[in-house]
Amino acid sequence: MTETTGETPKLTSHLMAARLERLPVSRFHYKLLFAGGLGYTFDAMDGAIVAFILPSVTKEWGLSSGATGILGSSLLIGFLFGALGAGILGDKIGRRAVMVSALVIYAAASLVAAAAPNFAVLFLARVVAGMGTGAESAIIAPYLSEFVPSRVRGRYIGSLAGFFAFGYVFASLLGYFVVSDVPHGWRWVQVLTAVPILMLLWWRRSLPESPRFLHVHGRVDEAERVVADIERQVSARVGPLPTPQPSTQAEEVHVSSGRVADNLKALFSGGLRKTTITSWVYWFVAIFTYYGFFTWIPSLLVKQGFDISKSFLFSILIYLAQIPGYYSAAFVSERIERKWTIVIYLAGGAVGALGLAFSGTSTQILVWGIVLSFFMNGNAALEYSYTSEIYPTMIRTTGLGVASAVGRIGGITAPIVIGFSYGNVGFGGVFTMLLVLLVLGAVVVAVFGQRTTGRSLESIGQETIKSPTPGGNA
Repeated sequence: MTETTGETPKLTSHLMAARLERLPVSRFHYKLLFAGGLGYTFDAMDGAIVAFILPSVTKEWGLSSGATGILGSSLLIGFLFGALGAGILGDKIGRRAVMVSALVIYAAASLVAAAAPNFAVLFLARVVAGMGTGAESAIIAPYLSEFVPSRVRGRYIGSLAGFFAFGYVFASLLGYFVVSDVPHGWRWVQVLTAVPILMLLWWRRSLPESPRFLHVHGRVDEAERVVADIERQVSARVGPLPTPQPSTQAEEVHVSSGRVADNLKALFSGGLRKTTITSWVYWFVAIFTYYGFFTWIPSLLVKQGFDISKSFLFSILIYLAQIPGYYSAAFVSERIERKWTIVIYLAGGAVGALGLAFSGTSTQILVWGIVLSFFMNGNAALEYSYTSEIYPTMIRTTGLGVASAVGRIGGITAPIVIGFSYGNVGFGGVFTMLLVLLVLGAVVVAVFGQRTTGRSLESIGQETIKSPTPGGNA
């Protein structure tokens, strides 16, 4: 290994990519992972807690199944606008500014929800909280992906998404120990979801702006300072760094003028059209099935004859399966192509849904619920890592934000559709519906998904805009 010396050459995009690619994963990368992971943990906890307050709020306020479903969709409505806004603003004003603002929004809204005097206030507060969590969810993964070497990017972003699982587990524990046992427990758990506002001071002080964002917007000197600072932090830990090996194939592609309207238009230009449609179908299927299952599972178990306490206990066990689901997907996606990992986990989710559709005992419901939880949460890790890779830097957060927003349409409709259809199709019919959607998603990704594993973000972006053929040369 040799350390670079002499005057620093002008920071071209392929030189910047080479300098970031040659870095060993070190404390700097783990610090970013932990910072972003905590954001995802509290995002997930804030979102998942809705499932546990629904039975108590429904009983206290005498809500119909339809009203309960609408309340269950409140967070997802906010997610839609938050993800869309974060994607657009992330490519316009920067990733870091959006992350910090989103944190403030959802923590404040959670406190309002905790004090809600009626259905309308609770619904609106949950929508605003969803805007904050949706914005964070859409911006953190592409932000971190722009710092990480391609050789570990899938595992790294998959591990980042794995922090969602801890949020769901915390939510289930709070639901079991607080909502079901403490007077007005559904209010107190929402106070607890506002705790991450304390992360604001840390984020504002320690998180740099993405150098790839800075460079593509012409802020080359700022990008150089960020990259140089990263190199100093890494070399202080691991010693002299290897000489960067720039490749002309790593030149960043410019697909838009940078204006919001042009960024949105670019999503359907050239080879990006196939990428965009594929990502939209994938996100819709994944989010519909994910929220259809996790928002309703405590209430569906109650409808199957379980009391609330046992329903929450089963939910904790089912949610615990999320953790190995996330991290197994992160591990597998570095060893086989990312798109095929997605297909495997969608197909595994379909098997779990099939098992639930024909479950007749509490043991069968628990076992197949764990299977579905494992594969759907492994897939959730892949959503963020994969979509963070398939768009060029100039429209990366726009692409992921819009895809996530389309997915949230699925999340919004899922609790409502399940709420209104349960009476006609029953427990088995609900999971048959999820089965069909998961198979559809697997087929679309298998045929049209882009090849990304082990490739630089710049080379993926070049292939994406040039490749009109299905599969992206997979």
